[in-house]
Amino acid sequence: MKKLLLSLVAVAGLVYSANAQTEKGKIILGGNVGFNSTKVDGAPKADINFSVIPSVGYFVGNNFAIGTGVGYTYEKSVSDRTQNGAFEVAPFGRYYVNLTDQFKFFGQLSVPLAFGTQKAVDANGNTGAKLGTTTSIGVNVAPGFAFFPTKRIGIEVSVNGLGYENFQVKNEATGAKVKSNSFGLEANTFAPKLGVMFHF
Repeated sequence: MKKLLLSLVAVAGLVYSANAQTEKGKIILGGNVGFNSTKVDGAPKADINFSVIPSVGYFVGNNFAIGTGVGYTYEKSVSDRTQNGAFEVAPFGRYYVNLTDQFKFFGQLSVPLAFGTQKAVDANGNTGAKLGTTTSIGVNVAPGFAFFPTKRIGIEVSVNGLGYENFQVKNEATGAKVKSNSFGLEANTFAPKLGVMFHF
């Protein structure tokens, strides 16, 4: 009887420690860092994409967190002759579902907002005059899995999922606005995103 009681306490402790990462009142820290460089034959310089968006979230209920990412994205394309830099804010809501003691499925809804400038790039890759201001508003739904090797670290794999974006460029000289809307499913399982979230 004593061994059975000790076994039950040990199992309860394991389940509690596994669920403790996503219980009400906990905080998660993480983010997204990306860099890409593409050299086109004949172009004097490579096209560059860079982003850094740290994020923080708070569990308002068991397995449900809300938070935001705040950061900067940069893209310089010699082939398209443009340079875009934008300040980004991405509020999100995330819900976890327990699969096992250490594995959880999650779904995340985010609303990324970006505000920046667009500049001209000449044939040599040098940045020139400001062409206009940019505004981007989107909605993304992304599924993923989290593995918890410890109670404070979650290793995550996710795909982009369903997304919508409204992108607008306001011409600096004329004030004219050009808008584009995109909607699609980007669940590319061959190009998943890998991340680490810290739980406190």
